[in-house]
Amino acid sequence: MKGTTNDRLLIVDDDRFLQENLRKLLEREGFEVETASSGEDGLNLMERKEFDLLILDLGLPGDDGIATCRRVRRRWNFPVLMLTARSELVDKVTGFEVGADDYMTKPFEPSELVARVRAHLRRAKSYRVQSTPNGRFGRLVIDFERRDALVDGKSVELTNREFELLSFLARNPDRAVSRATLFKSVWGYDMDFNSNSLDVYIYRIRKKIEVDPNNPTYLQTMRGFGYKLASELAA
Repeated sequence: MKGTTNDRLLIVDDDRFLQENLRKLLEREGFEVETASSGEDGLNLMERKEFDLLILDLGLPGDDGIATCRRVRRRWNFPVLMLTARSELVDKVTGFEVGADDYMTKPFEPSELVARVRAHLRRAKSYRVQSTPNGRFGRLVIDFERRDALVDGKSVELTNREFELLSFLARNPDRAVSRATLFKSVWGYDMDFNSNSLDVYIYRIRKKIEVDPNNPTYLQTMRGFGYKLASELAA
């Protein structure tokens, strides 16, 4: 399955060799691709053109990928796939905290990159076309159409991936959803079950919707299995 001319990607990476190879790879898959070598140049392109997904290098000169992703999330809600030559947990966690949807550690298999790009685009499109009444969980309201969550009527400003996780659980209230199902349904592909990516996102969501993230009322852990969003709550 090829991408269409409606799928426009932006690659921001200062490694010109990698940048050019990724551009050729993705154009062969049918995507429209633009490139930039710095965060500032990438942001300037985003001001002028519409993009469906951003591939962003963590180790950019000047404003690095973390700073650039933070600026992107103030304006745009398309998926962000971060590339990093580092494997330390802190880099991955920080990337998630500023709004990255996914990460890949260099070097990586080109076929996996293409698969992840397709999965993120597919998920983003599916959420855009869905129209479902708001989900209400006591003080917590999930606004599916506006892609937002509110606690006591105030927006908690979820990132794209945080909203997708929370809304998937909200569409399955009181149902224990396995880690495997969440990876497949929200990320759009299988992930290593030892990955802590899901746990990082869950804790970030809890910090935004729970009174006490360490003793959650809404987003509950089903030990050894997965998570559920509880609906039997006191308002």
